[in-house]
Amino acid sequence: MIQLTAPTAAPLQGRIDLAIPPAMRLDDEQLFAFCAANRDLRIERNADGDLEIMPPTGAETGHRNAELALDFGIWARQDGRGVVLDSSTGFLLPNGAMRSPDLAWILRERLAQLSAEQKRRFLPLVPDLVVELASPSDAPEDLHAKLREWRDNGARLGWLILPDQREVWRYTPDAEPEQLHAPDSLGDPELLPGLALPMTGLWTPAL
Repeated sequence: MIQLTAPTAAPLQGRIDLAIPPAMRLDDEQLFAFCAANRDLRIERNADGDLEIMPPTGAETGHRNAELALDFGIWARQDGRGVVLDSSTGFLLPNGAMRSPDLAWILRERLAQLSAEQKRRFLPLVPDLVVELASPSDAPEDLHAKLREWRDNGARLGWLILPDQREVWRYTPDAEPEQLHAPDSLGDPELLPGLALPMTGLWTPAL
């Protein structure tokens, strides 16, 4: 039996955790089919094989996500070295989890190593950059755990954006997370040369 449990750290309208018994856990192919059959939901798998189901975002968060992806996409197109992927993209992590960050960026030279069939499914690699943008129903501690997971599985850079707190947390493999208070822009000269991602619009909702 699949047990449906409401999370204790987030409001009931937020994430739903499905505890999956070991004998019923989905492999990568089954998980892909399950997600395809439930396209209105954002589904992730944790390292233990349990499922985490997130509802669609509200309009305010959706607008922030769209603006973030647009601004980053303009830089990425001009830079040309990598590809931007949105929150509907699943990634298979070395620890067995399947995650979908709000925004991801991957160097083209790494994508070129994958087959055409692999690119049609969850990607078996960790992005170079991951961005998680909190919505009102997200528990910050859950998002920090995700960023630690991305870092520990090989992401070169992670940004956790908390609009209500006006904070950005910067995660890298070789340092403790760095807290930035209401930065005007984000960038990384080494990995993302020339990027100055506008942030001021995220601190005050435009809707």
